[in-house]
Amino acid sequence: MSRMTAHDFDQELLVLFDAYVHGAIDRRAFLDKAAKFAVGGVTAMMLLDQLSPSFAAQVVGTDDTRITTKSLEYDSPKGYGKARGYLVRPAEAKGKIPGVLVIHENRGLNPHIEDIARRLAVGGFVAFAPDALFPLGGYPGDEDKARELFSKLDQAKTREDFIAAAAVLKARPECTGRIGAVGFCYGGGMVNFLATRLGGGLAAGVAFYGSAPDTADVPKIKAPLMVHSAEQDDRINASWPEFEKALRAAKVHYERFLYPGTQHGFNNDTTPRYDADAAKLAWGRTLGFFEQQLR
Repeated sequence: MSRMTAHDFDQELLVLFDAYVHGAIDRRAFLDKAAKFAVGGVTAMMLLDQLSPSFAAQVVGTDDTRITTKSLEYDSPKGYGKARGYLVRPAEAKGKIPGVLVIHENRGLNPHIEDIARRLAVGGFVAFAPDALFPLGGYPGDEDKARELFSKLDQAKTREDFIAAAAVLKARPECTGRIGAVGFCYGGGMVNFLATRLGGGLAAGVAFYGSAPDTADVPKIKAPLMVHSAEQDDRINASWPEFEKALRAAKVHYERFLYPGTQHGFNNDTTPRYDADAAKLAWGRTLGFFEQQLR
């Protein structure tokens, strides 16, 4: 049986799933509303299972000899006090290399984001992926439970945890001190926020379908930005015109790519919303951007 893609689902159902994933509706509401799409022996619960992530496949495995990995706790005095992340670096790196902060979606540091960090290390960067859920026990191994926990975070403290993580990565002995950041969904929005807070401390930012920062803070951005947007993503794309207007007014260097026919989350290869062609193109652009800006 071939792998299911977004094209196997009604667009209205995909929008409904996006609302569920991002907390606009709860599980019961999703199942109730999805019932009309459950035909031919398929139940609403089966639809939810089909749309939800499967972490079976990994691009770079945890036992890949090209990299070394470890869990790293760090201090975050203005945040939750203590935080933790996943540090990955090339096993055979010669001298110091640039760093990339990897920021997860609204489910914490799940296996997919750990895989993203490993991919960056294979690409020659020190990657550090913090887990915003660490103060609440860490990623729980279940996406629904992770979303529930995520809603309980004090986002003011969580933002400070990510700011502290950037400083930790920047100061790592294997890092040149020149760092970028990449994030997805919630993480994309966090990259945009960090760009307004870190100033010249951030050398490059890549946001995959992330929300815009407070436009009043855009003039504080010093890092060049790369923005990857899905075509079918009204929730996120609605904020782009004002964000772009502010970027232009502040003379921030940015590139924005809109991927035709794609859904929010198109880079995430654990769900049917994944678009292989768009993801390959966006990831290639991302690596090229980091090579250009961080080396």
